[in-house]
Formats: sequence, C-alpha cells, structure tokens
Amino acid sequence: MRIERNSAWELDPAVPITPQITRILRERIIQNDLKPGDRISESELARAYDVSRQPIREAFIKLADQGLVEVRPQRGTIITKIGYAAVLDARFLREAIEADIAKILAADPDRHVIAELRDQLARQASLDRRDPGAFIRLDELFHRTLAEAAGKGGAWKQIEGLKSQMDRVRYLALGEFGIETLVRQHRAIVDQIELGDVAGSNKAVRHHLREVLKDLPQIVEANRSSFQLPDGDMPLPVNAPIQGGN
Repeated sequence: MRIERNSAWELDPAVPITPQITRILRERIIQNDLKPGDRISESELARAYDVSRQPIREAFIKLADQGLVEVRPQRGTIITKIGYAAVLDARFLREAIEADIAKILAADPDRHVIAELRDQLARQASLDRRDPGAFIRLDELFHRTLAEAAGKGGAWKQIEGLKSQMDRVRYLALGEFGIETLVRQHRAIVDQIELGDVAGSNKAVRHHLREVLKDLPQIVEANRSSFQLPDGDMPLPVNAPIQGGN
C-alpha cells in the first residue's frame, strides 16, 4: 500500500495514535488519494505507519460509521463510493445548523471573532491555488470557528462525522468551482455578521452551502464511477430556492 509523502499525513508519537490514523485515512479518502473501490489492509497500514493493528482496526470502525469504508469480514476493507443521497443529507443538515449559527453571531457581533475571521479570509485568499487540500483545511477552520464562537462547538463535531461524503464532492468540485468564489462567499458571511444583519447572515450561509454543490450533476457525470446513485440513475439538480432568511 502506497503512503504518499505528505507532512500532514505523518504521525506524531506524542499524540494518541487512533485519532491520527482516523484523520489521515479520512483525508486520503476525501482527497481521492484512496479511491472508491480501493482495498486497504490492517496489516499493510500497520506496517506502513509502524503501529500495531489495533489503532488501524479502530480507525476502520470510525470510518465505516462515516460511510467512507465498508469492512467485509474475511474479504478486506473497501473504500466506498460517494453516496449521492448522503451528500444531499449532509448539505441539508449543514445548512440548517450553520444558518442558525450565523444568526446567533449576527445578533451580537464580537469584534474579536470578526478580526479572527478576517485574518482567516486573508490566509484563504493568499493560498497557492494548486493546493486545494490546504484550502479545504482552512475552510474547515473557518466553519469550525463560526460554530465555536456561537457556543456550538459540540454541534460542529456532530456535523463533522456526517459530512464526509459532502467533503469528498467538495474536493472534486474545487477544480470546477474556483477557490476565489468560495473565499468571496466566506467574506459575505463575515460582512453580514459584522453588520449585525441576522437575516442577511442566514441567507449568506444558505447561499454558500447550496452554491458549493450547484454543479453536482456535472461532477457526477465527470466522475460517474466514483458515485453511488439512486437506482443507478443520473440525479436531478439539487438546488432549491433559498428559504428561512428571517
């Protein structure tokens, strides 16, 4: 089994191993380094990372809960296809939760939080466009910062496990959906929060999360073998009018 040279995928012996292995494998799946249909082996990964098989086994269980792998007894562990229905469910949940998070922040804007978010926007804008993985990590930080600032860090942790399939699509989409556009949408969210515009912040988040997947049918068509489609058919467009702006 190949292990790509990536400093973000190296183990820190001073930190618990299982969460690191889980994160590394999750990132490799999301970034399509491990592709749908690939087989992964406890023993090979244990040798590659120089750890026992126990943390690998525990990581497989967590990844299976997220729908990223299928553990087949006596047959091995397989990277799953991207579940189309799971992508839509994740977007729905993120929109419902994060729109309310933005409303909480806009109701009482905190200048320290705004300053931190502006700093993150600057870092997002300065990234090398050839490194989409770096943008996704900053994107995660941005949305987590919003949740924690609203006192909803626990809700964000719940979302993280549910949105893995959406994250796989987001990584494929970065080639079609420019980082500049995503940064601009992030900036619009921060602008509305800073203005104290509750309805505007709600709408900005909903627009952002729907636009991220607006090209989903085209992405599916370009990567058809990577998706599990409803009844094997090409799905209808996913977007609906923005609602819940108040």
